[in-house]
Amino acid sequence: MSAMGDRDLLMIPGPIELEPNVLAAMGEKQRGHLDPVFMKRFSRVLKRLREVFRAPSAQPFVLAGSGTLAMELAVANLVQPGDAALVINTGFFSDRMALALTRHGAIVTQVKAAPGEVPPLEEVAHALAQGPFKVMTITHVDTSTGVLTPVQQLAAMAREAGVLCIVDGVCSVGAEALEQESWGIDVALTGSQKALGAPPGLAVVSAGPKAIEAYRARTQPVRSLYLDFGEWLPVHEAYEAEKPSYFATPPVNLISALDVSLGLILDEGMPARFARHVRMANAMQAAWKALKLKALPTNDGLVAHTLSALYYPPGVDAALVKAVAAQGITIAGGLHPELKAKYFRVGHMGSVSANDVLATVAAVERALLASKHLVEPGSGVAAAERALG
Repeated sequence: MSAMGDRDLLMIPGPIELEPNVLAAMGEKQRGHLDPVFMKRFSRVLKRLREVFRAPSAQPFVLAGSGTLAMELAVANLVQPGDAALVINTGFFSDRMALALTRHGAIVTQVKAAPGEVPPLEEVAHALAQGPFKVMTITHVDTSTGVLTPVQQLAAMAREAGVLCIVDGVCSVGAEALEQESWGIDVALTGSQKALGAPPGLAVVSAGPKAIEAYRARTQPVRSLYLDFGEWLPVHEAYEAEKPSYFATPPVNLISALDVSLGLILDEGMPARFARHVRMANAMQAAWKALKLKALPTNDGLVAHTLSALYYPPGVDAALVKAVAAQGITIAGGLHPELKAKYFRVGHMGSVSANDVLATVAAVERALLASKHLVEPGSGVAAAERALG
């Protein structure tokens, strides 16, 4: 039993802490997938997703599956064997996107950055000039490195080159500023368990008009039946109109929970939500600097607002994660294969509050002090409090 008992705090980069009414929706009496109450909820989810993605002209898709399924849903429908794809690679999940593209027959070119960095824009421009490419993929925040990629500039480059732009927003949508339609992003995607604030189990994709047009122009069928936009479009159109339709049974209670969470997000307002994540992240970064912890991203402009990725200081190792857990705060170890044993990660997305930030910083600080890392006791918490104002 931890010191916090039943108030243990989940501060990993997903799944995240959930609001009580989101959890309550999971425990509701089971409804059928054609129940009028559920159809109304699913309709509302699709409409709300357009607001969250900032994409009024897009077609949202919500399927049972993880963020990886959302990645593959985008790839499977936009890419045919032999199509050229450009991957802007900033970490583990960019590698996964490249793998998905390859599995679906794309010829993949990558512009890679060292862990903690993003490829220079001039390198991306040079790669685009070697095209033509059918799609370009960007990982907005790579969960393995905590690196924030300049999506707006990269999407503009893709648009200018006439290339479809896919943004993996699994660790960003609902927290990092993202304007899908005005930035010219053709597909943005995420999973329910991160900044959308719902339980794991839903793959969420927002496909803009050019993406749907590219799908309709295919000359070969999508290789996967389950992933085919053509199977899901009439179902989602029917649900949005609150009419019955069927292809595969949707996860009723998960979608009901997402409906509740999206309502909370939109009640807060997207600009206010983006600003709150910046404020919480700035407090975290102030604390880590006071505690003499080095961030994996190589400069402050690359640090995501949804998680912190931090190197263990000299003399400290992965035992730190267990020491923090013993205080009732769950954080995560490293993920990037080149650095896995050298760093840890702290998630701060969704409904994260100032109290959550302070409790997490305090737990990390105590664990560091117990590991003989020489810092002034209370310095991390004090720095976070100053940043929070």
